Amino acid sequence: MDAPADSPMNRLSVVALEGLGEIVAGDDLAALLAPLLRPHHAPAGETAVLVVAQKIVSKAEGRFVDLASVEPSSRAVELAEITRKDPRMVEAVLSESTGVVRAALGVLIVRHRSGYVMANAGIDRSNVPSGPGEERVLLLPADADASAAELRRRLSDNHALDVAVVVSDSFGRPWRHGVVNVALGAAGLPALVDRRGELDRQGRVMEMTQVAVADLVASAAGLVMGEGLEGAPAAVIRGLAFNAPDRDAKALIRPLAEDLFQ
Repeated sequence: MDAPADSPMNRLSVVALEGLGEIVAGDDLAALLAPLLRPHHAPAGETAVLVVAQKIVSKAEGRFVDLASVEPSSRAVELAEITRKDPRMVEAVLSESTGVVRAALGVLIVRHRSGYVMANAGIDRSNVPSGPGEERVLLLPADADASAAELRRRLSDNHALDVAVVVSDSFGRPWRHGVVNVALGAAGLPALVDRRGELDRQGRVMEMTQVAVADLVASAAGLVMGEGLEGAPAAVIRGLAFNAPDRDAKALIRPLAEDLFQ
């Protein structure tokens, strides 16, 4: 991803796409985003990246669970006692997970079925409307890479907009306070660029360097998307050019065999 001095990669723009409104199950995100995205369409030779919050993707895909209908298992009750969380919420988390990494007061870290290690399997209650008698929570997309690829395809086929797509979510990080946006799904860009075997400026062979491009893109977009009432659920990044093959976000997940902390 090295770029010459006159490369467009030396100058980026990150713009929040505002005015989307509340997303409900069945909404066509491509149709809703296209008019907001069109003014920012990239010229030939440049890749515009549309970053969309996981939450609107999940809402459009109807990834809701009503906690009122959840029956906690004995394992969920046990973990709820440790974490002081709602047993029904814990059961929903377990249903979306392949293993529990850490359970402590107020904390439930799991390995999501998609491979992410995260708090509460990414299940969220905030900004999730519920009807009378409902207690709805929102799950992650079943396959965020597939969601990104489908949104990209529909923008191209139905609206003549050629963009890369990143589905982002905010993650906490071990040993550091605060959250940053990372890529859960990606299409149309190299989510991970392997630079092992290349030379550094001193002529040494790089042995470890892999660049999490999609995470960098998601994090940059997070600066304008926000986390609270100010939040915009989508942003577009201009000025990027890639010289590596496309890879989806699954490439970013470290295999269990390489997990030194399990």
